[in-house]
Amino acid sequence: MRHRLFAVVVTLALGLRVLTMLGFRPGRIYWYDTYTYLQLAYELTPREDLNPNGYPFLLRLLMPFHSIPVVVGVQHAMGLGVGVMIYALLRRKGVPAWGAAPAAVPVLFDTSFLRLEHAVLGDTLFVFLLVAATVLLSWSSAPPLWAGATAGVFLAWAALTRTVGLPIFLVALGWLAVRRVGWRPLVVTALAGALPLLSYAAWYQAEYGRFKLVGGDGAALWARVMTFADCDVIKPPPAEAPLCPNGTWRDAAEGYYWAPEASLNRMPGGRKENDSLARSFAVHAVLAQPLDYLRTVAGDVSLAFHWTPADHPMRMSGPLSLWGGVAAPAVPDWARSYLRRYAPGVTGEYEAVQPYAGFLQAFQNPSYLRGPFLGVILLLGAAGLRRKDVLLPWGTAVVLLVLPVAVLDFDHRYVLPVVPFACLAAALAVSARFRAG
Repeated sequence: MRHRLFAVVVTLALGLRVLTMLGFRPGRIYWYDTYTYLQLAYELTPREDLNPNGYPFLLRLLMPFHSIPVVVGVQHAMGLGVGVMIYALLRRKGVPAWGAAPAAVPVLFDTSFLRLEHAVLGDTLFVFLLVAATVLLSWSSAPPLWAGATAGVFLAWAALTRTVGLPIFLVALGWLAVRRVGWRPLVVTALAGALPLLSYAAWYQAEYGRFKLVGGDGAALWARVMTFADCDVIKPPPAEAPLCPNGTWRDAAEGYYWAPEASLNRMPGGRKENDSLARSFAVHAVLAQPLDYLRTVAGDVSLAFHWTPADHPMRMSGPLSLWGGVAAPAVPDWARSYLRRYAPGVTGEYEAVQPYAGFLQAFQNPSYLRGPFLGVILLLGAAGLRRKDVLLPWGTAVVLLVLPVAVLDFDHRYVLPVVPFACLAAALAVSARFRAG
């Protein structure tokens, strides 16, 4: 049996997800992201701030079930699907089973992925869509038109789930151009992705008067530069001077975005009314202090490669504390009706059921991809960049690693989408070396 090894791997991964469903019920409700997603799923209004509505679209599709277990069950299936797609693509590219199966192990067994699959958050959908698009575009030397069109839609949906997916769409189009697949697959993929994005931007404009996918990007970049901004060096225009650091200190960039006492949030209209001004200030700061900006971004990116996960911000534990504590903050008044309508009986807390929960709590510590190993995997992929099939997954991994830090801050959650693409690139590169040798 050619796929015996992977059959064992995927069966164990399936069992682990069944234990997760049994051990923690009904699923993890995150304050306040989950409640915002549920609200948007009902109201069908574009989100004004931060991420757009890609994940609420999925919640809307699953709404007839009125069940959190159904939502997280679908996401666990997506998690398994990511592992299967990685293996299938690698075997298609000639990677032997002993190289393809281990490449899927991190996404199938890392407890960080299990935690996000089991939460009402958009991360799993985002990873699934990007991996599916990569497989569709990479499966053959020239993707059929249907594959390009489907990949374009998936890339657009990913960008509407997390806006960092938008540059990945551009990376994919550039990769198709480099591979010289012909103008038809390139144009079809571009149009299939651009049409949903343009339609969403038009919807956003109808609601808020601005043709864009989401607001708050200027405020996010302003928060990023607050970790190093020196207005004596920047010399901002008078209109931007009130955005200079005002003595408020946070140990991570994202803290400035939320801090009520931060200079942007103290201005009349706050973040929403001054987003463009905040973006202008941030650009001036980067241009005036480019080395400080690069040093800050590099320092935060390096957090991904620590052996022991960094507490960043200091109040947040790293990803090893995955299942500890089942209590949740009280449901906000504005969110209670949405939660009750979507999943009657769910209170915002979840129950740890033994003995399943105890096994998962014991399993979590050895089942985490340590930062140095991620670094090695990325380096292995970089060694194969002469191969065109390595370019797309490795380039995607690097963009997903660096861009969130460059425009706002480091977060352990945001490192996880890097893993499947880094593993794909490394397996392709190492397999090519073995065949060449």
